[in-house]
Amino acid sequence: MTDAALCEVGSRARTQPPPPAVVFEALTDPDRDPARPWLALLDDEQPPRVLETAYPELVVWSSLWPRRPDARVRFELAPDGGAGTLLRWRLLMAEPLPDDSLLGHLRKRLNELINAELRHTFGQ
Repeated sequence: MTDAALCEVGSRARTQPPPPAVVFEALTDPDRDPARPWLALLDDEQPPRVLETAYPELVVWSSLWPRRPDARVRFELAPDGGAGTLLRWRLLMAEPLPDDSLLGHLRKRLNELINAELRHTFGQ
């Protein structure tokens, strides 16, 4: 399924302390540093597959949720004007879209994983 056939159902942009190349590596290989694990999945989640990359500005993951195999997570990375990265995640899904409660849960999980857990591994 192409991104064009999917609806954007969530998005958030925040800075991450390291440069785009480092964030890119963390997203393309979340288990690369066993001393700094960050992709702690819940029982209803699965490890994503990397579907697309453009070094160092784009990473696309497959769904984290077996009940929504159509979902995609698109990460856009750009320099933040300093030494860090402006990282935007976009959650994309096919119709029919889930109800607001499930959408809220999925958005919250992505935000926790990326803007809390991943950020924490970089010392913030």
